[in-house]
Amino acid sequence: MKAYVFDGKESAKLEERPKPKIIKQTDVIVRVEKTTICGTDLHILRNNVSTFNPGTIMGHEGVGIIESCGELVSRFKPGDRVIISCITSCGRCRMCQVSKFGQCLQGGWLLGNEIDGCQAEFVRVPFGDTSLHLVPLDIDTDSLVLLSDIFPTGYEVGVLDGQVKPGCSVAVIGCGPVGLSALMTSKFFSPSEIYAIDTNSHRLQVALELGATHAIDNSDGTAVQQVLDITEGVGVDVVIEAIGIPVAWDMSQKLVCPGGNIAVLGVHGKSATINLEDMWKRNFTMTAGMVHTNTIPMLIKQIRAGHLEPKKLISHQFNLSESEKAYSTFIHASDHETLKVIISNEF
Repeated sequence: MKAYVFDGKESAKLEERPKPKIIKQTDVIVRVEKTTICGTDLHILRNNVSTFNPGTIMGHEGVGIIESCGELVSRFKPGDRVIISCITSCGRCRMCQVSKFGQCLQGGWLLGNEIDGCQAEFVRVPFGDTSLHLVPLDIDTDSLVLLSDIFPTGYEVGVLDGQVKPGCSVAVIGCGPVGLSALMTSKFFSPSEIYAIDTNSHRLQVALELGATHAIDNSDGTAVQQVLDITEGVGVDVVIEAIGIPVAWDMSQKLVCPGGNIAVLGVHGKSATINLEDMWKRNFTMTAGMVHTNTIPMLIKQIRAGHLEPKKLISHQFNLSESEKAYSTFIHASDHETLKVIISNEF
């Protein structure tokens, strides 16, 4: 089969790989219909993810049709169309028992990281019964593939962990797809102000169209001061950091108001300093971690109700044979006004 593979050093390309087989009887083999590229994939290509297994097929998001199931799979059957969760969960360990699937003792983020992922014709999904979701027939697959990762991540790790509440103020640092997902789902709680911060003018315009009240251009490095001027020096209640670099963390500390929350979405590959000499007296809360994807069923309901339109983040469509072009378009987002790219399996 065709698959997009990274050697763990500097070469990523589409190549021939053996079709996956069932290894354990809880496995499911899915023929991938649609997948996409995540900002985390770029962190992998930059060698910022220590858990990545060199030579692994990339990708952890997808929608597809089940081709075969292990004998212990009871919730699904061949022919079912499913959303592939970016998180693999055994459903039995003590972490899964409290719905902390991202910390599953046997799973967690495996696909496209420790084991072969979704940017291929077929993918093996461990623990299929608890790692897949049936696709509702009334929602398009382009929207549903975005529920594999970025919308649950934006909502759970950003909005819920950041404790967005009605009438509060929110700052989103980084208006890539996951930052915009956090922005869109924060509106479930009716914040009074949403400050979208980026250096990309197109993404800032999109943020305004999606509900941001303020677009803050940080091209000259003055975003923090701009927000502090607007808020009379107080800052914002919830800062959602969606980039994953030290400078974004530094901005978060300066932007959060006393008693506020910083929710880190960004995948950090380098150390970042908590400036406790300034922050100890701020009564702030900081959260970070893996998504659990337990909100996928709720997000499906929000799409059906018309409260969420994931397709608004899709900017480009490619075939699997065009994976290298898709990556180039995603990497050079400013040149192509790229948000989320969809990769369809045409084979």
